[in-house]
Amino acid sequence: MPEGDTVLQTAARLHKALAGRVLTRSDLRVPRFATADLSGRTVLDVTARGKHLLTRVEGGLTLHSHLRMDGAWRVYAPDERWRGGPGHQIRAVLANAEHTAVGYRLPVLELLRTSEEDRAVGHLGPDLLGPDWDPGLALDRLLAAPERPLGEALLDQRNLAGIGNVYKCELCFLARVTPWLPVGALPDGTLPRLVTLAERLLHANRDRPTRTTTITSELRTSPSPGPVAESGAGVGAERPRAPAAARPARPPVRVQERLYVYGRARRPCLRCGTPIRLTDQDDRPTYWCPGCQSGPTS
Repeated sequence: MPEGDTVLQTAARLHKALAGRVLTRSDLRVPRFATADLSGRTVLDVTARGKHLLTRVEGGLTLHSHLRMDGAWRVYAPDERWRGGPGHQIRAVLANAEHTAVGYRLPVLELLRTSEEDRAVGHLGPDLLGPDWDPGLALDRLLAAPERPLGEALLDQRNLAGIGNVYKCELCFLARVTPWLPVGALPDGTLPRLVTLAERLLHANRDRPTRTTTITSELRTSPSPGPVAESGAGVGAERPRAPAAARPARPPVRVQERLYVYGRARRPCLRCGTPIRLTDQDDRPTYWCPGCQSGPTS
């Protein structure tokens, strides 16, 4: 799922493939810009702003795109087969002599003047991965609506830019509160620590191919095997098990999980063993641990 860290990686890939090179092909497959042609122009740079991508082209133009839930930009060699999805999902093609960038399932794609980029990203709060990051300003914006549920406030890009649903769930878990707890009800000192942790996590993942929020491996005991059917026995037949005292203890095994709660519904919490729950918050799947996190549950 695209969030601030993965969008930054996408910007870096596009910048490496396109910046400083003349476009030999430009194809914007959205009705409003279907006739726009950027061929012959040099790409100046590609940068991320929160979860937005800005591809700046000579002549004072910027191609603004947003990936939202499942959009993607892929970069291919000239003769390489495009594998990002079926053709009808392609929304943009930018090519030069060495690379072709293809945008799939882009819910936002618009061409605007570079001088008017604020129309697209001016509403954003401090960027967790940007040069404008200001934890004090982010904290002030979060506290401006103390009655708002924490999960909603973290996702609001006007407060701080770059957090998506994965980080929302993980940050709430690490803060030991549910996403439905109002911002103003957080224990003293929790919100400043949470803002600091958000910036730390996104920076830690900005260059990783796989997002990781767990700090260390969690030491867990491997589960005991269930009943084993006898060879040749019918379905449901069980081999008698030795009394517990006679069975040797199984050694603990280290299991490295990438995320604490996201995507782990019904699996045991890495810290307390309670099954992780899945609940919707504003139509977004929200994962949380009822054993570790306190606060309202919806």
